[in-house]
Amino acid sequence: MQINGQIRDKEVRLIGSDGQQLGIYSAAAAQRIADDEGLDLVKIVPNAQPPVCKIIDYSKYKYEQSKKEKEMKRNQKTIEVKEVWLSMTIDVGDLNTKANIARKFLKDGNKVKATIRMRGRQQAYASQGVEVMKRFAEILADVAKIDKQPVTEGRNISMFLAPLN
Repeated sequence: MQINGQIRDKEVRLIGSDGQQLGIYSAAAAQRIADDEGLDLVKIVPNAQPPVCKIIDYSKYKYEQSKKEKEMKRNQKTIEVKEVWLSMTIDVGDLNTKANIARKFLKDGNKVKATIRMRGRQQAYASQGVEVMKRFAEILADVAKIDKQPVTEGRNISMFLAPLN
């Protein structure tokens, strides 16, 4: 954004501090009007013909912008991806324990990535790993939906779950 002495255009369309359009002025005349009001001349639409400038208190404007950004950051909810590792030979008790951990992550509003690392001969039976993933998703069906179906990537099988709400 260009302000005050940085504006080098011949003429500018001027908007007053009250929001009323004042007309087309030379840059020097617009700067004098802004100086008379004790405010800054700020170019807000540089690509228009002629460029549009507004008379505002620039420091107050910057302060309000930073305040809005902080407010937006505070209201912003970040979603993390938490990972749960499973095994192809996992038993029902362990599967339920891992599902309870994932349930906690999902209730906090995070996504869950369930991963199985296949070792040795397990790679020949990748379909069993996919079945384990499907059972895991069924256990969590009340709090999660499958965001990305189970995918085999090299030695890993992974699936993403997202919270229902």
